Amino acid sequence: MDRKRITLISGSLLLVLLGIVIGQMFSQSKPERVVLYENTEKESSPAFMQASYVTADNSRLPSIVDLNEAFVNIAENVNPSVVTIITTKVVKLRGNQMFPGFDDDFFYRFFGVPPEAERRGTALGCGVIVDKKGYILTNNHVVEQGTEILVRLIDNREYEAEIIGTDPKSDLAVIKIKAGDLKPVILGDSDALRIGEWVLAIGSPFSDNLDHTVTAGIVSAKGRSNIINSRNYESFIQTDAAINPGNSGGALVNIHGELVGINTAIATSGQAVGNLGIGFAIPVNLAKKVMTDLIKHGKVIRAWLGVTIQNIDDPTAKAMKLENRSGVLVGSVVKDGPAKKSGLKIQDVIIEFDGIKVKNVSHLQILVSNSEVGKEKEVVIIRGKKKKRIKVKLEELPGSIDQTTTQTLSSTTKLGLDVEELTPYLTRQYRIDPNESGVVITQIEKDSEAAKALRPGDLIQRIGDIDIESMDDYNIALEEAADEYILVLIKRRDATFFITLKFDE
Repeated sequence: MDRKRITLISGSLLLVLLGIVIGQMFSQSKPERVVLYENTEKESSPAFMQASYVTADNSRLPSIVDLNEAFVNIAENVNPSVVTIITTKVVKLRGNQMFPGFDDDFFYRFFGVPPEAERRGTALGCGVIVDKKGYILTNNHVVEQGTEILVRLIDNREYEAEIIGTDPKSDLAVIKIKAGDLKPVILGDSDALRIGEWVLAIGSPFSDNLDHTVTAGIVSAKGRSNIINSRNYESFIQTDAAINPGNSGGALVNIHGELVGINTAIATSGQAVGNLGIGFAIPVNLAKKVMTDLIKHGKVIRAWLGVTIQNIDDPTAKAMKLENRSGVLVGSVVKDGPAKKSGLKIQDVIIEFDGIKVKNVSHLQILVSNSEVGKEKEVVIIRGKKKKRIKVKLEELPGSIDQTTTQTLSSTTKLGLDVEELTPYLTRQYRIDPNESGVVITQIEKDSEAAKALRPGDLIQRIGDIDIESMDDYNIALEEAADEYILVLIKRRDATFFITLKFDE
């Protein structure tokens, strides 16, 4: 009896213990499950579509969707302001192209080839509507020498345009059409552009069938000069937005849809003519002054300082013991010019103009040319290691100077070379005897006739029958040269020789 009771109690205890163990097992929480991928539909949009970023001051930066909408809005709003320009040009060709050394009359008598022929061709470009009255801003090279200028709007309306004015020095032109319901572009501030900003280019690359093509990129650099012609007023915006032949004169706009530049040029490699990610646009702030003058006066009225200048490279800075490479070096001062009247001298270094620090030659050129004629401006110079402030009353740039002044202390001519009066700096630079006379060649266009025989540092001592001792003598000799070819006496170190140069057309 006692044995049965003990067995029953023991079994009951075992059951109770087993129940307690099982109960504890079921009462514990389930382990956390890690889900690596869950293919379930969610009501919210994908994360990358909603992505936005917060700055240090808790302000929200635009998302990808915002940027997408900005590009779309820019294209919709600016495209109607961009036009396609088709210019008909007549090109004169010499009849004898294969054997240029033979007389053209000979070929005409024996082969029936006329001494001169004409060929009609068309050039494609773009423009930007800047006023409801029909004024269109474009490049000079798009419309120059055009006998007929056809403007096509985005709605395919076509109009013949008249040229209001052209400015080869800035490669800008203004044309006008008689049309209604035009949408002018909003002008922005190109000085406020920052490197790295988004920009869009709009134009007609390669063909009018590709009109109003929109491409995007960033501002790669600002203030680019010596890109097309060292004698021009250049301070280009560089961009990697795709620009191709046919885009010239088209719009470069910022993220607000404001015009910040006129697309003008591209960098090419060898025979390939197309976008390489290096395009150039004329800043709209430079274009505003040119455009206003062309509409109001039919020409550009530029202020003039009356000096020839050059950039300061490292050797020059070391020779002059200058701490900075910014600014420009005065190489000559024009007689009776504004600078001469104000006391500027050769070898002065101009570091500020009207409160703005001067970066280089092209920067000062644009600062001066955009200033109002007759206004007095303060110029800060370094003379003999000391800073000096000089007041200069600007005058209008004379037409003759406009043809001869460049950003490298030079006088440019149709000979394809730049020359300067001899200065102590140049005699040291080119190792010329200080007792020599003449004007020194400082730059030669690589494709010119002069490049075949001359080089920088050569002295021009006679043109025709006129001895050359100054820039005045040089300019007079060129003006009096009536023939297509001129005889020039050159002094190179200890050698003197004549060469024959041809005026470039």
